[in-house]
Amino acid sequence: MKETMQPLTLALSTGRIFTETLPLLAAAGLSVSEHLDNSRKLIIATSDPNLRIVIVRAADVPTYVQYGAADLGVAGKDVLLEHGSDGLYQPIDLKIARCRMAVAVPEGFDYEHAVRQGARLKVATKYVKTAREHFAQKGVHVDLIKLYGSMELAPLIGLADAIVDLVSSGNTLRANHLVEVEQIMPISARLIVNQAALKLKRASLQPLLDAFSQIVRHEGASALERSA
Repeated sequence: MKETMQPLTLALSTGRIFTETLPLLAAAGLSVSEHLDNSRKLIIATSDPNLRIVIVRAADVPTYVQYGAADLGVAGKDVLLEHGSDGLYQPIDLKIARCRMAVAVPEGFDYEHAVRQGARLKVATKYVKTAREHFAQKGVHVDLIKLYGSMELAPLIGLADAIVDLVSSGNTLRANHLVEVEQIMPISARLIVNQAALKLKRASLQPLLDAFSQIVRHEGASALERSA
């Protein structure tokens, strides 16, 4: 007996993740009804009547998927590390929205000396869990200051000695006279799936999971060919 295709909800955040997910959807034969540049809609239809997209804040994507308001979503590894993985299946590293989690300090600040001497550093970040684990593994004493934006400002006005933040090109750091002194980990976006939906909506989800997986493998193979 053929399983009935059930409707799916995909949670995406605006910005880079949304933009870089669109080509993956297109490669899977899906298109969106409208672009965010000229729309304020929070629910967007796709060319598949059984798939809709909900637009939420990046930090909220795992919550929507965890509690079943969305069946699947795309979230950065940075967000997932802070949120935790309860109720989430992470089948595919989509290899999009790539950047790195790093420690940065003002130009002229001797970070290595401060760490070596056992100084207690003030560190501003919105990635408190990741930063705490990183410095604990290094045996560095830190006071963590949670901020939600303009991280680069904190060392410039004396609020913090260092920051832990995402770095892509490094242009923002350089513009604010900060230097990257340590890379914590590479970051990319993952496809995440609600564990209950994976069981109850397998017939609808599996073709999409297979398409994304094949696209990522193909892109990886193409990259290897280009570098050969």
